Amino acid sequence: LHHLGVGVAVPDVEGHNFWGGRTYVRDRGPTELDNHGAQRHTAFQLRDPDGFVEELRWVAAGTELLRERRTVAATGITATAWALDFTFSLTNVTPGPLTIGSPATNGRPGAAYGGFFWRARKEATAPRVFTADREGEPEVHGSRADWLALSGDTWSLVFAGATERTRRDPWFVRTEEYPGVGSSLASDERTPIAPGDTLVRRIVTVVADGRLGPDDAAALVRKAVSP
Repeated sequence: LHHLGVGVAVPDVEGHNFWGGRTYVRDRGPTELDNHGAQRHTAFQLRDPDGFVEELRWVAAGTELLRERRTVAATGITATAWALDFTFSLTNVTPGPLTIGSPATNGRPGAAYGGFFWRARKEATAPRVFTADREGEPEVHGSRADWLALSGDTWSLVFAGATERTRRDPWFVRTEEYPGVGSSLASDERTPIAPGDTLVRRIVTVVADGRLGPDDAAALVRKAVSP
């Protein structure tokens, strides 16, 4: 069984793989390389029953490349829905520029995964996926939308970009192969982070009982995402 749930991973940070598994190499395809980095837990700045603030170091080849602050908080919305507010900040701690890439920027069209990613459990039938004005994996994958919903047999997940910059990132979507949704950090081109600069993204996910429709999903997002 594949791991489930939410996390932050990037398949290419200046050539280092922080996703795991094989690396997509242009003109070669998925390739086993000795290029894996690791996220090292440093400390919890805050630990409460409803969330935490964690410090991490992204290390590869014996060098710290990025320092991450991960802020996660859970809040109730209704009797049948709650929200997970997830912010991650990546600071370039090297003396030179770093760039974030994906299999898409390395030559594999449609594979712009990397960043926030949520993998849901697989059921007998593929979940429904939709935004306010699109429906289905071919239509939603790679699109930009304020929110996106994934709805299974008895559950729904509604993902919302909670900052203007986060909303500019396209969505990565899989439903038939496996249920997964990500917010792409590098879709058409590599994303640079200058020395000392920080990349910040915030996604709020509504976790709800039942199969939601667009109106219900939008209403829950309005309650979950503070201005």
